[in-house]
Amino acid sequence: MSISHLPTASGVILTGNPAMLQILSRLRAMARTEGAVLLIGETGVGKELLAEYVHQESPRAARPLVKVGLASLPRELLESELFGHEKGAYTHAIAQKKGLFELSSGGSIFLDDIDDFPIELQAKLLRALEAHEILRVGGTTPIRVDSRLICATKVDLKSLVERRAFRADLYYRINVMPVAIPPLRERRDDIPAIAEYLLRHFAPDRELSLSDRARDTLVRYGWPGNIRELRNVIQRICLFGAGAIEESELPAELLAGWEGAGAAAAWSRQCEVCREQQDLSFDEVVACVERHMLEDALFKAGGNQSQAARDLRMSLSTLRDKLRKHNL
Repeated sequence: MSISHLPTASGVILTGNPAMLQILSRLRAMARTEGAVLLIGETGVGKELLAEYVHQESPRAARPLVKVGLASLPRELLESELFGHEKGAYTHAIAQKKGLFELSSGGSIFLDDIDDFPIELQAKLLRALEAHEILRVGGTTPIRVDSRLICATKVDLKSLVERRAFRADLYYRINVMPVAIPPLRERRDDIPAIAEYLLRHFAPDRELSLSDRARDTLVRYGWPGNIRELRNVIQRICLFGAGAIEESELPAELLAGWEGAGAAAAWSRQCEVCREQQDLSFDEVVACVERHMLEDALFKAGGNQSQAARDLRMSLSTLRDKLRKHNL
């Protein structure tokens, strides 16, 4: 499989997966426009790298890309950080401060975890996007800004709108060009190349490689933390590894996911949707786990439905019914 290497400001996008290559092609086309881009995907799938890719492929590439991790900013500081403040606006405002929107003007601003944006500040964000002007905390004069917006979310924003936790008008403003990023378990063919790249990255002075069994284990594992988790695992391996890395040298949690408790228990532990969305019903959890087990069985069987049915200990007709049910 041919692997594309696309360098960005803070890393490299590695993929030969057809779905990911199609996504990159779409992002490249989107980058040439001025519309807002919304990256949708689980934690750790590489949304920040893709935001960098959009910016560097855009006409604004020579200007700054300002990245904002909304989940990591205290709510009481968020307004000042984004929009700035005037001297004396509050007790510790001893000098005027430009906000991140001003600093990104002419370039792009990446709002990561937009689903964590406080609803009480969403009207101010909407005005910045629609009127292209902001008002510093304590200020009275609007300031013009010209920033290309790129957002990322780890949850379905529409469900937040329905629960009145996210403004509908803001949702429609940032949902101009939504792009769903597949989790690592849905692009398993990329795992060996990413792992080999990370081995060279973390141990450039040593010739490390993966044994066949170690590589197979990496490919089979569910990766609930996606590429970020894979990166951490490879970094840990590089601390003590030498030569060909054997399966026994992999972290225990990778092996535990496929031994002892069975595949169903493994998926229920690994599926990030089941673990993080506490409001899922019983039927939704069952459907989520079932879909992932079907995908995994088909992958391991090389797409052979008869073999996948045998591996799952079900009839071929039942397997096909379930594939139709999950649109696989």
